[in-house]
Amino acid sequence: MYIIEKLLRTPKRGMVVLLFFSIGAQLAFAQPGNGDVFGKKYIKKLIPKVVDWQLNNPRHDPKDWTNGAFYAGVFAAWETTKSKAIYQALLDTGNAQQWQPHKRWYHADDVAISQTYIDVYRKEKRPEMIQPTRDTLNLFVSRPYPDRGGVEVIKWWWCDALFMGPPALVKLGMATKDRQYLDASDTYFRETYDLLYNRDERLFARDLNFVIKADGSGRKEANGQRIFWSRGNGWVMGGLVRILQELPMDYPERPFYETLFKEMADRVARLQPQDGLWRASLLDPEAYPGGEVSGSGFFCYALAWGINNDLLDKQTYLPVVEKTWKALTACVSEEGRVGWVQPIGGSPQKNFGPDSWEVYGTGAFLLAASEVIKLKR
Repeated sequence: MYIIEKLLRTPKRGMVVLLFFSIGAQLAFAQPGNGDVFGKKYIKKLIPKVVDWQLNNPRHDPKDWTNGAFYAGVFAAWETTKSKAIYQALLDTGNAQQWQPHKRWYHADDVAISQTYIDVYRKEKRPEMIQPTRDTLNLFVSRPYPDRGGVEVIKWWWCDALFMGPPALVKLGMATKDRQYLDASDTYFRETYDLLYNRDERLFARDLNFVIKADGSGRKEANGQRIFWSRGNGWVMGGLVRILQELPMDYPERPFYETLFKEMADRVARLQPQDGLWRASLLDPEAYPGGEVSGSGFFCYALAWGINNDLLDKQTYLPVVEKTWKALTACVSEEGRVGWVQPIGGSPQKNFGPDSWEVYGTGAFLLAASEVIKLKR
């Protein structure tokens, strides 16, 4: 076991099967009989179990974007539990990778892991932990994006990038007290906003392939609605949280991010299915059986953070978060595996179930846990 066994040693309990009947689909989840899923003791026992399972079942290069999301969750798990074993896992990963981002200096995916490097640096104060990130982001800011003549018309040309790139730039700017990184993040974020944000729907298209043209042509769901996928918008809302956590209160552009966060929160909350988990496609849920945990996890994280930081009305949003968290915990197996995660892809998908897991789904779950535990209910 990667994390100290004694952290996970709890009495064996029976299994309770929860059945959720949703829009045309039946979902079955197994959940340990655990009492109050909002209790601090329960969450602090669940977090290391989930971290431990994922560390013992690695997938992808540790510097990959998938693990960028996972390790963001691991750092949040450490902040919540103060587990020495979890913190050591963060140090071991960074040291093993020599604190390097992934391969491409120009791609937001490849600096997602840098968010965790910067967070650990702020505890350790070892310059080598952030110098490779600094070198990479300096190239990113100073050079044009090497597009291939496709949809890459701006640096962050897909909405998921708003979780990967902006928090890395903003965290680096705050850690080094260099405002150029904050301003660069703002410039590139707004380009993505202008290109992909639908002001009527208050949601982001994944990329230009999903933006309806002026003549009405373009890709749509089977029910005729525009395609806005759950995970992509979950990434955006998670990214907004991580930006707002860093930006100074007097930063001139902060109101833009707060307003966008509130707009999306309102829209997402209104689209929540009865069982608590959003489907892979936000506007055609009936065509996508099965709740999607990575998008739902990021939504839970963002909405809970909004309540905890007085950006969202507690009376309105707490029931949404409660419903989501109950459903999310029901998607965790007895050994700590987070299921019902949509596989990697650039559009909503249907073929996944309780045994479908991915490291970013675990990261989203851990981020959600780190905010749900703070809720005053």
